[in-house]
Amino acid sequence: MRILYTLILYLLTPFALLRLMWRGLRAPGYWQRWGERFGFIPCVEGVAPIWVHAVSVGEVQAAAPLLRALLKQYPDVPLLVTTTTPTGSEQVRSLFESRVAHVYMPYDLPDAVTRFLRRARPRLALIMETEIWPNLYRACARRGVPVLLVNARLSARSAAGYGRVHALTAATLNTLHRIAAQSRADAERLIALGAPAERVHVTGSIKFDMKIPASLTEQAAVLRRDWDMQRPVWVAASTHEGEDEMILDAHRRVRARYPQALLVLVPRHPERFARVAALCREQGWKTVLRSEQVATPADAAVFVGDSMGELLLFFGACDIAFIGGSLIPHGGHNPLEASAQRIPVLFGPHMFNFEQIAQLLLEAGAAREVGDSGMLADSVIHWLADPAARIAAGECGAAVVEANKGARDAVLAMVAEALE
Repeated sequence: MRILYTLILYLLTPFALLRLMWRGLRAPGYWQRWGERFGFIPCVEGVAPIWVHAVSVGEVQAAAPLLRALLKQYPDVPLLVTTTTPTGSEQVRSLFESRVAHVYMPYDLPDAVTRFLRRARPRLALIMETEIWPNLYRACARRGVPVLLVNARLSARSAAGYGRVHALTAATLNTLHRIAAQSRADAERLIALGAPAERVHVTGSIKFDMKIPASLTEQAAVLRRDWDMQRPVWVAASTHEGEDEMILDAHRRVRARYPQALLVLVPRHPERFARVAALCREQGWKTVLRSEQVATPADAAVFVGDSMGELLLFFGACDIAFIGGSLIPHGGHNPLEASAQRIPVLFGPHMFNFEQIAQLLLEAGAAREVGDSGMLADSVIHWLADPAARIAAGECGAAVVEANKGARDAVLAMVAEALE
């Protein structure tokens, strides 16, 4: 199965390069550093690093508490962080600057993986979320590099997909040193796919271990003053193709009740920034872009967050947050970045990538699920009309975040054991 898998990967490699070229038309970062995707990275000299892989922006943000703890606990051990996307690379540099090294993750081709490991010389690998790479994990096992699957989550739909190649999945999971699953359901799905039960531990989600810096709170207060302290503000965060029209429709209904309401619309991917801004203006909305760096006029109806790494800031300056990727079957995004700042949360029915977190927030009264633009508008209006209920929901969200912290320390214990 692994040989067949590898053959298919080699056959698909030209198409992967064509995809990089195509994506580069909208995000030029995809045209750069192709060699790294085949393992051609600078050779690591001196002390062997701890390697952490986080696919893109969301995973890097989730890994941040763990990365900061590793820098503090192992000050003499270098950290190497890999991502798959240019936006993930930018987020690493924004958060950590030169304190960590960054390269792109190699494709799961035997020669690329071997070249990467020979040059990177990692002593330990921590792979965020659920990234199952047969050739990479086998090569690590052969080199004696322990691999920890950290913050592991596996939706029922993803588990069904992996189940179609059960033998290959089981063999790959058997190479892992430890698996830190976000929930019991995630752990059970991984074990059903062949992960050794004694190596699977339920640690919760590292996403709960975030810490909002005081400086961010101060910046959010400054931004909110620019938006006007008196006007209602709601954020639609990490939206995907097909959602923006629904959100703008909901905003039209909100504005019918609250004419001064401001929508902060933040597309998930930078290549969509210009299209979303154009859509807003085509629909007749007076629109301000974050990149314009101008004061937001009182008659502006939409503020497009066309910047990277500022979503936490936007959450801190708003009244209500809607989490994108959930009105369409994408799986949603992390709602805890809003909840940690005492902001009540709305999301659609497709939150399967954050199933347990979404359920915890719903049960605590910190979130509401909406099925369409009408329900979204009604929920925004409800919380704007009842400040006490809105504040109470935000407090419940913060309490959920606080009550579920601890995954980072559990993973650090696994790291210490693996290094020994």
